[in-house]
Amino acid sequence: MSDLTAVPLRTARIDLVPLRIDHAPEMATVLADPALHTFIGGAPDSEPGLRGRYARMLAGSPDPGVSWCNWVLRPRAAGSLAGTVQATVTDTDAGSDAVPAGRVAEIAWVVGTAWQGRGFASEAASALVGWLRSHEVRTVLARIHPDHHASAAVARAVGLTPTDLRQDGEVRWELRLADA
Repeated sequence: MSDLTAVPLRTARIDLVPLRIDHAPEMATVLADPALHTFIGGAPDSEPGLRGRYARMLAGSPDPGVSWCNWVLRPRAAGSLAGTVQATVTDTDAGSDAVPAGRVAEIAWVVGTAWQGRGFASEAASALVGWLRSHEVRTVLARIHPDHHASAAVARAVGLTPTDLRQDGEVRWELRLADA
């Protein structure tokens, strides 16, 4: 049974703060650029939309074997929010070629347009992978559009490698922590 909960994390430049509903107003601004949806589809959420989404995320997964862990990124030099990282952690009893047995985390990140190009996504994703490692996660996965070179660079920076597997047009990236 997965029972992980996001806790405050700290990197050299960023505080990873567990997501709260009251982050919605500031995050609506951070995530307002439609270009952030080029590879994932959809459109930016309004503040009320984010409040509703955050409330659902914070209520947790209906599956007791799944934990939803979400953080906002607060670069300490600026004090304002810059993006998010998240992990969906699942305990799997029986492995397969696609997903091995043990604790598996699918991670994602997004950094607002104004904050991109400063290494915040790589720094935050690295902290997230380190935290997952300390919680006995054996495999870390990410799904990245094949043309999203910036996200591929983040994945590489934290040790993930692309696989031949595709889902909804995205490449599955993987890191086996038991092997790392």
